Amino acid sequence: MSSNGFKIEHRYLELPDSFYTRVQPTPLKDARMVCFNDDLAREMGFHSENPQQWTGVGAGTELLEGMDPVAMKYTGHQFGMYNPDLGDGRGLLLWETIGPDGRRWDWHLKGAGMTPYSRFGDGKAVLRSTIREYLCSEAMAALGIRTTRALFMVSARDPVRRESIETAAALMRVAQSHIRFGHFEFATHHEGEETLRALMEHVIALHFPHLIDLPQDERYQRWFVEVVERTARMIADWQAVGFCHGVMNSDNMSIIGDTFDYGPYAFLDDFDAGYICNHTDQGGRYAYNRQPNIGFVNCQYLANALLPVMNEDDVRRGLRRYEVAYNERFLQNMRDKLGLALEDESDLSLIMDTFSMLHEHHVDYTLFFRGLSSLISRGSAPIRDLFVDRSVADEWLERYERRLQSETRAHDEREYQMRKVNPKYILRNYLAQQVILEAQSGDYKPMKELLEVLKKPFDEQPHFEEYAAPPPNWGKHLSISCSS
Repeated sequence: MSSNGFKIEHRYLELPDSFYTRVQPTPLKDARMVCFNDDLAREMGFHSENPQQWTGVGAGTELLEGMDPVAMKYTGHQFGMYNPDLGDGRGLLLWETIGPDGRRWDWHLKGAGMTPYSRFGDGKAVLRSTIREYLCSEAMAALGIRTTRALFMVSARDPVRRESIETAAALMRVAQSHIRFGHFEFATHHEGEETLRALMEHVIALHFPHLIDLPQDERYQRWFVEVVERTARMIADWQAVGFCHGVMNSDNMSIIGDTFDYGPYAFLDDFDAGYICNHTDQGGRYAYNRQPNIGFVNCQYLANALLPVMNEDDVRRGLRRYEVAYNERFLQNMRDKLGLALEDESDLSLIMDTFSMLHEHHVDYTLFFRGLSSLISRGSAPIRDLFVDRSVADEWLERYERRLQSETRAHDEREYQMRKVNPKYILRNYLAQQVILEAQSGDYKPMKELLEVLKKPFDEQPHFEEYAAPPPNWGKHLSISCSS
């Protein structure tokens, strides 16, 4: 490894020791490096001429000087029920580094073996889920949505029993913070006010330093407002690209507003407002159209955890910022997708009617908006061909074109800007499934090619047109579970 000046810390260890347990990784057998994120490594302040030298760290057979692995303790609400027995059940926080740009990065090894919080699990991660997280976190980053990142992954020969026998893998996930809403729930419900304050001050000092010098009450109030607003904006960004998380438990909610923990996620194909991407979510609690409300519910769980140290009126005022922040971001996102630079009071009606139309006629969400981004230059056929009943498309296009008459930008400028927010390439589930099957046979070239395509989701990339195609029938509504 060659360092360009990153610094090593482990500030998480400054928290009370109830927040973690030191655990050594469980070694994986015959591990091999299968994917290394060179671009991200450079962002973080280092480069590696030979990524293979990180294989031992990924496999849990080697620790670098300064690494002190800990399993984090937190609790949280899972499908609406409080669970006190949560924590890092298969991941370890190894250390923190600070890059040349001043950004802090937690290094978290997923698939590192059993911890005191594994409950009935084996602490391992399987190749399938590790690839899915690697792909999606990088796809989301390229879409401009706040997210954890994937630095590298290794595969191994260790057998892992899930629904069937699979092989093990491990992912080095990095993020500015791995602290979740559930850390605050743990502090309040099990440790007390002093520990809660220590956690709040830790998070503010590291991740909201602009608030440090404010008086305590104002500091806490402003911090909570920022957490609520970041959460709301993140989910508004999910909705705009048709992303379904699948497991929005409060222990999967990042305190800094990152998309966190990729399990049974999906990007919408044919638009379905009530789409449930997690087949274990029988009641549809985390369906696509319920995500905005669940984000608010999780902020309520966090708010309840903060009441011992915050004024109740301040907490209530903070929660009210969720709806405002969400609506502002969502409306702006959708105006951008429709190419509407000037605000009109009819815009919300147009947006919601568009969603209703896409839902009723099962129109591919990504292809619709991408087609709209070239309406003048390429004509209406890419839009009309998405509809069984072309007259529905024609009626909507007439309404849309009437709205565009009040815009002042040139058509080519508007469409250029629309193509910067309406992706041509998204991580459809069938694409992920195809590269997983190849990887399980030992071929990682398809995965690496898909990653290259997903790095530039808004570009035309004419050599990769097949990745922009609608899914085959077998690839729609694939059933994804939480097992990993």
